[in-house]
Amino acid sequence: MKKSDSAALWEFREAATSTFAHKATLASLMVAGVFSIGRLADWWFREEHVASLPLFLLLTFIFWWGMARMLIVWVSYLRISKPRWQAPQNGLRVAIFTTSSPGEPLSMFEKTLEACARISYPHTTYLLDDTQDLRFREAAERHGAVWLELVGLPGAKAGKINAALQRTTEDFVLVLDPDHIPFPNFLDEVLGYFRDPQVGYVQVAQAYYNQYRSFTARAAAEQTYGFYGPTQMGMHGLNCAVAIGANCTFRRAALESIGGHGIGLAEDLITAIRIHAAQWKSIYSPIVVSRGLVPEDLGSFCKQQLKWARGVQEVLFAEVPRLWPKLSFWQRVSYLTVGTYYLSGLTTALFLLIPYLYFWFGWLPANMDFFGFLDHWVPVGLVSLSIYVFVQRWLCHPEVERGLHWRGTFLKFACWPVFFMGFVLSIWDGEIPYIPTAKRAVKQFTPFVRPLLVHQVLFVVTVACVVVRRFYYTPEARLELTSANTWGMVLFAALAFFMTLGGLFAAYQSLKTKAEDPWASVDLSRITGWLQPAGKRKSAA
Repeated sequence: MKKSDSAALWEFREAATSTFAHKATLASLMVAGVFSIGRLADWWFREEHVASLPLFLLLTFIFWWGMARMLIVWVSYLRISKPRWQAPQNGLRVAIFTTSSPGEPLSMFEKTLEACARISYPHTTYLLDDTQDLRFREAAERHGAVWLELVGLPGAKAGKINAALQRTTEDFVLVLDPDHIPFPNFLDEVLGYFRDPQVGYVQVAQAYYNQYRSFTARAAAEQTYGFYGPTQMGMHGLNCAVAIGANCTFRRAALESIGGHGIGLAEDLITAIRIHAAQWKSIYSPIVVSRGLVPEDLGSFCKQQLKWARGVQEVLFAEVPRLWPKLSFWQRVSYLTVGTYYLSGLTTALFLLIPYLYFWFGWLPANMDFFGFLDHWVPVGLVSLSIYVFVQRWLCHPEVERGLHWRGTFLKFACWPVFFMGFVLSIWDGEIPYIPTAKRAVKQFTPFVRPLLVHQVLFVVTVACVVVRRFYYTPEARLELTSANTWGMVLFAALAFFMTLGGLFAAYQSLKTKAEDPWASVDLSRITGWLQPAGKRKSAA
């Protein structure tokens, strides 16, 4: 996306509805996918493929873990649903909470508070402030918001929310991150769902307006497109859509029923699972009614991901077992799937290790012909790609978000050390301070790139040693016996080497990205709100 296209971001957007024809096509693709996976499994699990049982089991775990997660996502797509829009009742008492922390730019709050004042449904905006900077109080009062000084409270953002709940009385609370600029129709879009007294919270999509700023920003945004489109829509159809920290409107009674907002590095996920366990319903509406910021430099992105990796796995190890009996089947599947997302750090580390075990020690996990593997894997890959492209009809802003999202894939792979660190900290109960994500690009070399550099050097040195050894020190007879295995492992390792280049490029570009205030160029008068009268809004099956 180019900066010149950014004007289109400030229009109300919503995902398409689903039809029977769409679901039938999707089901047909999934049948083909299951058949191709079965064919691959029949080939994979052959006795003659086992070279070393422990290593074969390790390789099998890595590979089929990813396959299992893919199948779960496919199944959820069959339940893609969009809630029927309802007009909100008049006279609801609504609060908007946004929090400020020391070091965050005042000018960003000026923009957000002004945008909150433009929201059409009557409400009260509260600035939950612990900056000890009187300019924030003045900004709040200038834009008609109530300033609450909440200094030194435990629990970071969630602690301030709980303290504010005790000092306010509104029945509904929208939690809005300060970098998100809301559209005037935000509350009109979500409050109607609370006509159902069992609805505990309504989550809408998170979308961004600074993704054009850098490779990291675009890659970070790409990682969210599918989640806020077809993935959350499928979870909504199964009553297991999760709350995502910002842009979520809560019923006060639901929060009070669980003792207040959850506290932790993944406070949003803690709150969501507790509300579901308390038998409240969740609503996910795939609409864009605000735009926020993604990290623009690799270091800031990695810090954000480390915080989330530690927090999400805390939910997996602590909240999921405790609340398991109170969750529905699909809620259990959902929270297990979300909670294990960052375990990809562990599986990727094991994936990277396998070829080097062969190069260094001669340990071979499997006797598989590389071209035989391709023959059985390519059909799976083609069907998976077809499904990935097909479900993009349910993206919230397909004109901007549609694509192969290769940047996001490269960046996710490059973050495996961060995910792995989060896993280790979860196992050892290591502490990570709650630090708000940087709102401006930070021009510096990030230490998070060091494992990637080590991996690059390791690959080059190892392959050089392999080539020298084979050309000068390996007998001809052994060359023939080990040729397929050796060069197959070189290709295996080269794939990871190639994928790591994306992270190195992001780190290099982060050294050149200029720190700017993206919100400074946002003209609130150009936010159009509805593209069509709300009364003509279509609803999904």
